[in-house]
Amino acid sequence: MSAIDEGIVREYFEQNGFLVRQARKYQVSSRRKLADEEIDLVVYNPAGKRTDRKPDFFLFSNELPFVQKAVVAVKGWHTGVFTPQMLKSSPEIFGFLKQSVLKEAARFFPAETAAGAGDTLTKILVLPSLPTAEPFRSQSVELLKAKGVDAIISFRAMLLDLLDKIETNQNYTKSDTLQVMRILKNYDLLKDTQLDLLTERVAPRRAKP
Repeated sequence: MSAIDEGIVREYFEQNGFLVRQARKYQVSSRRKLADEEIDLVVYNPAGKRTDRKPDFFLFSNELPFVQKAVVAVKGWHTGVFTPQMLKSSPEIFGFLKQSVLKEAARFFPAETAAGAGDTLTKILVLPSLPTAEPFRSQSVELLKAKGVDAIISFRAMLLDLLDKIETNQNYTKSDTLQVMRILKNYDLLKDTQLDLLTERVAPRRAKP
């Protein structure tokens, strides 16, 4: 996971009212990861709704109030699509779902006075994208759920949410991620997100003969 990928995820959760903590500051590549090294981020929502209602599997900002606390795995493989075949052949994707890892992640959260509604640790996977064609999309979702993933967020969804919140007349000097996005937006190098979404929904008109 690169610092840029993590920065996007961190800003997304912080902009939506979460407290974010990074479990470690180093990268493991030459040996098997320990339990705490499988954790990319842990997030806590102090204003989260104490309810039994779980967030949707496809997690957008309007569903975040239903996340109280979560362990987040960030897979910034931006040139890849998480197809069923990739998921089956890449067990490292699911390393954060081991019981030893989840037990370690629980230590990062404040002690609850009493276990109850909203006290569940949500397991979130951040990824580039899933297949768009069926049945591959549904098969990928089924595989992720079967492994224990509670929700997924795409980088596209996070970036669109951040771009909507960024004001070009604000100087985000305390965040390199937001400052770069603000500069690109200021110079019209990024499309307006509302126009982008509108373009996706409206089919192009055919030219008159």
